[in-house]
Amino acid sequence: MKHLLIATAIMLASMSAFAGKEEREVMKTEVVPAVKKAEATFKKSCGCALKISVKDNLKSIDELRQARNVSNAVDEGAPKHCNDDDSKKAMCALKTLDITKGAETGFAFKGGKGVATTEGQSYVTWDMIAREVDK
Repeated sequence: MKHLLIATAIMLASMSAFAGKEEREVMKTEVVPAVKKAEATFKKSCGCALKISVKDNLKSIDELRQARNVSNAVDEGAPKHCNDDDSKKAMCALKTLDITKGAETGFAFKGGKGVATTEGQSYVTWDMIAREVDK
């Protein structure tokens, strides 16, 4: 019985360590490159800088991938939206974009700061961002 308990404890410890490694790998190989690409595309398309931050409360692989999806939405949406001076001016009001976890998916914008909230199963689209920022 003691051996079974010890073996179970070791197995659980190694599983949690593996999950942490997998999450770090997703952050490193998927999320960070997507964020950097979105920031660069936004700057090139809209003519101003956007700082995207992924908050620490996104912990699971699914949550992290939703952060990647938000970044991809910015990367794909900004070039299509920022196609005239008025749209560029409006979108340049967005200075920072925080991607965080919450009870439901949504986007809020106030004072230059955008907050993209995911519940872990869906993400904020470019249309949701543009609708709030470019009123």
